[in-house]
Amino acid sequence: MKELELKYGCNPNQKPSCIFMTEGELPLEVINGRPGYINFLDALNSWQLVKELKAATGLPAAASFKHVSPAGAAVGLPLDDTLKKIYFVDDVKELSPIACAYARARGADRMSSYGDFVALSDTCDAATAMLIKREVSDGVIAPDYTPEAIEILKEKRKGTYNVIKIDPGYTPEKIERKQVFGVTFEQGRNEIDLNDPALFDNIPTKNKTFTEEARRDLVIALITLKYTQSNSVCYVKDGQAIGIGAGQQSRIHCTRLAGNKADIWWLRQHPKVMNLPFVDKIRRADRDNTIDVYISEDHDDVLRDGTWQLFFNEKPEVLTMEEKKEWIARNTGVALGSDAFFPFGDNIERAHKSGVQYIAQAGGSVRDDNVIETCDKYDIAMAFTGVRLFHH
Repeated sequence: MKELELKYGCNPNQKPSCIFMTEGELPLEVINGRPGYINFLDALNSWQLVKELKAATGLPAAASFKHVSPAGAAVGLPLDDTLKKIYFVDDVKELSPIACAYARARGADRMSSYGDFVALSDTCDAATAMLIKREVSDGVIAPDYTPEAIEILKEKRKGTYNVIKIDPGYTPEKIERKQVFGVTFEQGRNEIDLNDPALFDNIPTKNKTFTEEARRDLVIALITLKYTQSNSVCYVKDGQAIGIGAGQQSRIHCTRLAGNKADIWWLRQHPKVMNLPFVDKIRRADRDNTIDVYISEDHDDVLRDGTWQLFFNEKPEVLTMEEKKEWIARNTGVALGSDAFFPFGDNIERAHKSGVQYIAQAGGSVRDDNVIETCDKYDIAMAFTGVRLFHH
């Protein structure tokens, strides 16, 4: 198939719409559903991310994409009991490595992942398909599917769920093009190797020690940023993104946004949150929204009399500001990547509050000395990669 007609473009008024190849055939097959313009943008960007994560780490990888940026990305490390519970997969007896990757990518920021497009680096098996089936999602792209997985996914969204099979051996041309306002832009594809050990050769901080896990997590952060709309910052811990700040004009706003998401991910593991007494059969989206509000400063919106009864069997205690600060202070060993240099030390100050101990960023700011000094104040190890990863 050389061309595929779409219902419409980004919006219903943008017609006609299609995807096509100037040479050769499309490297994909639509197994089920009718993916749209934005679906394909998410699918093809997310596929590149998981393919690169798999190549860099040797582990199955998954991504959850929304509006051409990842809401989550992860590799298939096993889940402990706490993560199984906060990702709501503790009812599943056996999780395959690719299912673990998906659970991590989808579960880290469940609010942002709502209505996502999923990418899997490996064959989608029945375990992964069952997890996908019960979430609100637009579609999935993977190199293959087991027959059981296809049948499970075809039952989703009354049979309209988008299932795309991608040719894992497909390699695009080295030059890429796009049009804006009738003007064609052309550039070489960003094929930089972010698993190159040389990225950690320049370590200007006093602390020059990166554990093996920290290097892995920083590589995951950088690869994630490569496919995130700029400006962007990514917090990673234990093989998964826990906070992504995308598309902000100010880098400190990226760092704050991603840091706040990382804090929420960690707060969801607080005993008070894990033991919230939800009413039976509460919808998954209602439960996720309730947790998000409960953790926030607007907790009274779900705890006031006449409202809490809609969500809980009994009224929970407030998670106080002091309790939240004390819990967040326990989070350590977080890795942070930035798609360009940090212009001020305020980014490091904010990162430190969310447990960041390892940083990889381009370097090259006129205030690098201030950034390095701030890292040294908190004994943070930072590498200047010399690589910018803007993505638009």
